[in-house]
Amino acid sequence: MQSAFPAVEISRLHVAIIMDGNGRWATRRGLPRIAGHRAGAKAVREIVEAARKQGIGTLTLFAFSADNWQRPSYEVTLLMRLFREYLANETERCLANNIRFSVIGRRDRLPLPVRTAIEDAETATAACNAMHLRIAVDYSARDAILQAAERMKSMEKVTREEFSKLLGEAMHAGGPSPDVDLLIRTSGEQRLSDFLLWECAYAELYFIPRLWPDFDAADLETAVRAFHSRERRFGRVIHAAVG
Repeated sequence: MQSAFPAVEISRLHVAIIMDGNGRWATRRGLPRIAGHRAGAKAVREIVEAARKQGIGTLTLFAFSADNWQRPSYEVTLLMRLFREYLANETERCLANNIRFSVIGRRDRLPLPVRTAIEDAETATAACNAMHLRIAVDYSARDAILQAAERMKSMEKVTREEFSKLLGEAMHAGGPSPDVDLLIRTSGEQRLSDFLLWECAYAELYFIPRLWPDFDAADLETAVRAFHSRERRFGRVIHAAVG
């Protein structure tokens, strides 16, 4: 049923994606896991371009969680190298498409070359305004909430808006942390995995069995169409028309 409330304008739509399934994609093909991560990076390029064309305002991608440090050290090293390569290769593409780029999450544990590449990409694209691409790296929603709570200890009263701003500061978001309208998770798993917990309070959830490297522009369009077909009540009651 179509919502009786004003629909979210597509230009303001915030889509978040948990990009799951790179390792399984590689394993099923008898390839090393890093091959899956490289294929996943290619999928990121396609989805970013598709999101821009579809008019999505903010796209947040979950690339590396705080818990992913527990993976084998060689895989973590390769992931950091791959992320640095992505930044080096995609900054010009973001500029050409007027896409602002930023990273949310901790930065103190990232290798220096990666931190430098992040800062360079953020600075270069700071004035872009067609879409905001956010990549979550070394990110934990619970840790971010705890850090925001720590920052509010000296405040007598905190509104949701103020807390959202504190949360944004805690994870280097450069501003208030925006609510998520649509959360997509690939690979068939159906959980949030410590991703944008505060921001997903009223997000529409969309799970798809397709592994991330196989997720394409058509899949994104289908997910967005599904979002717009849902009734979003935000705790309210929609009364049927009389007469």
